[in-house]
Amino acid sequence: MIDVSGHDRLLVFGGPYSNLEATRALMAEARRLGIPPQAAICTGDIVAYCAAPEETACLIAEWGCHAIQGNCEQQLAARAPDCACNFAEGSACDRLAKGWYPFADARISDATRAWLGRLPPALTFDFAGLAFRVVHGGVDLVNRWVFASQQDVLAEECAASGAGVTVAGHCGLPFVARSGRRTWFNPGVIGMPANDGTPDVWYGLIAATPAGVVLSTHRLAYDHIAAAGRMRRFGYANGYARALVTGLWPSLEILPASERMATGRRLRARRVSVQRPASGRLQQAVA
Repeated sequence: MIDVSGHDRLLVFGGPYSNLEATRALMAEARRLGIPPQAAICTGDIVAYCAAPEETACLIAEWGCHAIQGNCEQQLAARAPDCACNFAEGSACDRLAKGWYPFADARISDATRAWLGRLPPALTFDFAGLAFRVVHGGVDLVNRWVFASQQDVLAEECAASGAGVTVAGHCGLPFVARSGRRTWFNPGVIGMPANDGTPDVWYGLIAATPAGVVLSTHRLAYDHIAAAGRMRRFGYANGYARALVTGLWPSLEILPASERMATGRRLRARRVSVQRPASGRLQQAVA
């Protein structure tokens, strides 16, 4: 369990994805908001699609925020041959991964690979009278896709988490969803746009209130042209380079029908209040 006492706001974010420009912009945003690294949490996939894997990982490590392993950290630390992203074999995302994953794997230093391997698979903490759990994909399956429209999946994952609020990543889309008394919060990712036709990326805030917390999602503009240009100079995954500029993913194969239909539709920021139980805190997150 990590200690986040003494802070009234936490910054949460997913998927830096080797996007150095976006990572720098997020750190500048944290400074603007007055949020120190001890109150910032990354849901994993620090290294992935974009063109600065070593530089991005080193920047996150030097910043000193809390971070967990995504499937990419696990695979790179193990020197595995692929990203284990849970893309369907032969899909467009699977074919693109055959370009970006070897690119990243070849550019990660031994020291950075060891650091990725030491990151925990999950985190728990108490904040404003609520129990939180941070995971990458699903609670027991790191690369499970969990989307807002999947009520059965959300119910299963929230129950497995056991926390009042579960903070997650992996799917690349920001959302807040409830399942009974529990809440699933995906703040989005900063390394890739959210398929809404804008180049903006997303992060989240968890703010303490007298009654509990407010969970909110936030857009972040950054120098996406420079990030795309860095990728194009190497030419290993041009579909993702285009996505940085167009705001549209190169493939929609992982998306459920509801999320697929929202392609190109500008997302709205969300703000959701979660009250602490009158009897105290919800049960602790499952160990």
